[in-house]
Amino acid sequence: MNFIMKRKIFYTSIIGMSLLIGSCGKSFLEKIPQGQLVTDQVVNEEGIEAMLIGAYGIMNGNVSGTWGNYASAPSQWLFGEVASDNAHKGSEQTDQPAMLLIETMNPNPDNDNLRAMWQVYYEGVLRCNNTLKFLIEDQSGDRVVSASRAKEIEGEARMLRAHYYFFMWRIFKNLPYIDENTTIEEAKVKPNDADIYGKIIADVQFAVDNLPVSKYKGESGRMDKNIAKAYLGKLYLYQKKYDLALPLFQDVIGSKDLTTMAFTDNFNVDKEDGPEALLVSKHAINPDGSADNANVGDMLSGIYAAPVSCCGFYQPTFDLVNAYKVDANGLPYLNNEYRNDPYQSDFNLSEEEKKTYKLNVNLRIDPRLDYTVGRRGVPFLDYGIMAGDTWIRKVSDSGPFVGMKTMINQAQFPGNTVAGEAYITGLDVNIMRLADVFLMAAECAVELDRLDLALTYVNAVRNRAAKIPAKKVNGVNVADYDVKPYPSFANKDYARSAVRMERRLELAMEGHRFFDLVRWGVAKNVLESYSAFEGSFMPFYKGLNFKPHNDYFPIPQTEIDRSGGTLKQNPGYQ
Repeated sequence: MNFIMKRKIFYTSIIGMSLLIGSCGKSFLEKIPQGQLVTDQVVNEEGIEAMLIGAYGIMNGNVSGTWGNYASAPSQWLFGEVASDNAHKGSEQTDQPAMLLIETMNPNPDNDNLRAMWQVYYEGVLRCNNTLKFLIEDQSGDRVVSASRAKEIEGEARMLRAHYYFFMWRIFKNLPYIDENTTIEEAKVKPNDADIYGKIIADVQFAVDNLPVSKYKGESGRMDKNIAKAYLGKLYLYQKKYDLALPLFQDVIGSKDLTTMAFTDNFNVDKEDGPEALLVSKHAINPDGSADNANVGDMLSGIYAAPVSCCGFYQPTFDLVNAYKVDANGLPYLNNEYRNDPYQSDFNLSEEEKKTYKLNVNLRIDPRLDYTVGRRGVPFLDYGIMAGDTWIRKVSDSGPFVGMKTMINQAQFPGNTVAGEAYITGLDVNIMRLADVFLMAAECAVELDRLDLALTYVNAVRNRAAKIPAKKVNGVNVADYDVKPYPSFANKDYARSAVRMERRLELAMEGHRFFDLVRWGVAKNVLESYSAFEGSFMPFYKGLNFKPHNDYFPIPQTEIDRSGGTLKQNPGYQ
């Protein structure tokens, strides 16, 4: 149910307990601070529910304001995709140079993107902790929240807290653990010398045990039991506990038929909260036209040309585009053969050659490419034909391709974009969707030697891809589209490669890739090989040296300084 409701958002900090109230719409969005409350006014049913909604408010990666939330975006585009082989920072090398250091695996503790990620998501943790703290205070006296709802509130808050910690754990790993029982003074000097992963699992397990299958009041964006199960399965997957993860994924999948769910609906602002949506960051333009609750994390990804006209970041790589090539059987190339005779659009052609450029309509590709990437000569949403260089900030620094999954149709701009700033949209972000669960289940099945089950799950994703409409110009397909199911998995190694490639093709530009490469233990080999290929087009990227400590990023130096040295820097970044 797509439910529009009022919302009260509370801001908290580690050094105080002042609380702000606001109101909003589109599944508890659009915060407008109006005043302050004292603690006694909060320990009641309305106050505690409002604090919980305030905890949800961090899911869009924004504490306040519009600009500067790129590193904390729920899409995780900077760390999950730009740090991988899927995307370039985009724009010009001199624009946001700290992002380029992340792309080239040379981050330092003063990188402002790391600081934003740390501070925003710890704000989320603190909001969850305050919700839990006041819920406990309520339950110790006269009950103002029913026992059953209290368990649900605790489940939602702990699920949110686990999500915020997990997002930070994947980036920083060594974190100080602060919960509702941690005092302000303790939090200031809490060390990061203990593994917090077990605590993340405990929070999600509590959510599994206590959240209902249906969202509270049917409000979209809420946590529920299926989200918690999928998330718990993902946490076990990261630990390689495939036997524990698979049943959880299977519970979520049930009898759902992925082929009846349109791939494109996942990126359509008019088709949100569909059957494939699981964990979603809800976004909306505020009634007054402001953008605090919009998709501000992805705003830099807007195409540089009209009708968006900003900002030219987050561009797909040559390697990603070529990975969508298919062989004569409609199957992907699993051993980098797609790099042979690479497709490069009109890149490196002379100005005269570009004037007469013609799209190769015989290119054999998976149709998901043209709903993930914009390339010259191919229709792009309802903007018309992608024109090439004029859509791109600086082709020589970022390549000839643009991203599509973060964009909305021009016809959808009214009410879904900020006036005059169409790069800020109300498009939701799917943090976890059903196809992701299918492929995580397939991964578990491979490692448990259940290759037939893995084949079923992978082919469900591919059979759905085969239904994607062909893009045409003047009635002619712009490519030789083909995607077929695998007839079989001959052995475990082949099955593993197929599952990993399918995750890349299905989930490209959705924030998963770098973290997948790290947990598979292949980041060094994949990224250095990619660097050699991509560097043939963009020399600045050649010669990447992925070092052991690059699996994680440095702790922000500002946080170490604030702790008085209690926080210790991650190995390799001292």
